[in-house]
Amino acid sequence: MILDKKHGYLLQWLIGVGDLIVLNLLFVAVCHLLPPVYTEAISYNVREVLLLLNFCYFFSLYFVPLRLHLAVVFIDKIVQRAFGLVTVMMLLFATCLIFLNVGDVLATFLLVYYGCTIVVFSLWRVVVRLSLKLYRRKGYNFKKVVIVGAGKNGMELYQVMKDDLSYGFNVMGFFDDNESLRRVLPNYLGKTDEVEDYVERNDVDEIYCTLPGTNGGKIARLLNFSEKRMIRFYIVPELYHDVKKSMVMEVMESIPLLTIRREPLQSLYNRFLKRAFDIVFSLGVLLTIFPILYIVVGTLIKLSSPGPILFRQKRTGLYGRDFECYKFRTMRVNAEADTRQAVKDDPRKTRIGDFLRRTSLDEFPQFINVLLGDMSVVGPRPHMLRHTEQYSALIDKYMVRHLVKPGITGWAQVTGYRGETRTLEQMEGRVKRDVWYIENWSFFLDLKIIVVTLLNVFHGEQNAY
Repeated sequence: MILDKKHGYLLQWLIGVGDLIVLNLLFVAVCHLLPPVYTEAISYNVREVLLLLNFCYFFSLYFVPLRLHLAVVFIDKIVQRAFGLVTVMMLLFATCLIFLNVGDVLATFLLVYYGCTIVVFSLWRVVVRLSLKLYRRKGYNFKKVVIVGAGKNGMELYQVMKDDLSYGFNVMGFFDDNESLRRVLPNYLGKTDEVEDYVERNDVDEIYCTLPGTNGGKIARLLNFSEKRMIRFYIVPELYHDVKKSMVMEVMESIPLLTIRREPLQSLYNRFLKRAFDIVFSLGVLLTIFPILYIVVGTLIKLSSPGPILFRQKRTGLYGRDFECYKFRTMRVNAEADTRQAVKDDPRKTRIGDFLRRTSLDEFPQFINVLLGDMSVVGPRPHMLRHTEQYSALIDKYMVRHLVKPGITGWAQVTGYRGETRTLEQMEGRVKRDVWYIENWSFFLDLKIIVVTLLNVFHGEQNAY
């Protein structure tokens, strides 16, 4: 077990060394590629400046720790953390150069190095993570674990650990006081009072306990044993069977509290970042593309059928409040606009309206909503008031999607849930993805959704009608 743990720590050190190699090589490359006017002052102090850069990297790890070796890490989180690490490092680096007066470093050099580092360093971290996953799939860098409790929670945990070998778990088997499981489970290891002996004999790294809360004495015994043997101990809450959520633990003095939802946008900083991006992005669109689009599209709409250029409709927004949503009018003026959803080959659509819907150009006026603060560039799509009333009574978590501002595009739209919802299952799928977005929001996730949306616009979408 000690060798396995050392092996895991060695991987972390190797990743750190790789980080330093990438950062230093990039620094030297930028020094050589930029014109001498930007690097002349640095060339006299290259060793000192590089030493300072490496120091800033190690200090930055305190604020943005290395997490590539963990069991589950998503690619967008890797890019986000790489961006954060490089940003913190460069702020420290620039500050140190100013106060220590290490050469007359020009802002141009720092900006070029910062931009190059964000791109290359992010790619490097993604490649490392993918390589580590492949390494684990081949049976290396795994942790020996046992599961105490073979109920539904225990079996679900086992399936998750076994389905993806890249998580790095080698599940030795189950312990449960129901001995009849010996004939059912091929990896049944014994009763709960046999855990300690097995763990010590087989150098187990981690114990996962899924026993019900009524077994408090057994859980406390296993916890104390794990603490004494320096074995990591994890408890799957009994209520997980009924509340299948990624819960977040908080502490009120010494009392642990479980909240069923992590909401990054509850943070003032995250809300400020998202709103600032919305203002900048929407202003950019409204001052450049939108005026030309309004003249061209507006003329075609007027020629296609009588009625206004913009279509206004009440939609459900933040905290369930109504707001007036703007779109380019794509249908002939009709009495069912606020009650009937658009369908494929809808006879109400005009010829230009069909084109606008397929290319998503009809959504551009919603940047006005974004600037006004009713919407965000990215978020759950706003629904008609009738749909909100209808589906909130049928789907338990439907109203959760209104804990954030609605968006022009969203996670559900880029993962196959755009357009008409013919069945309740389709709406449930959309709501599930909207709630996932709320719980996993990051600035980089928003950027990813915007990029995928743009790619979908150019490729065309089957459900865009």
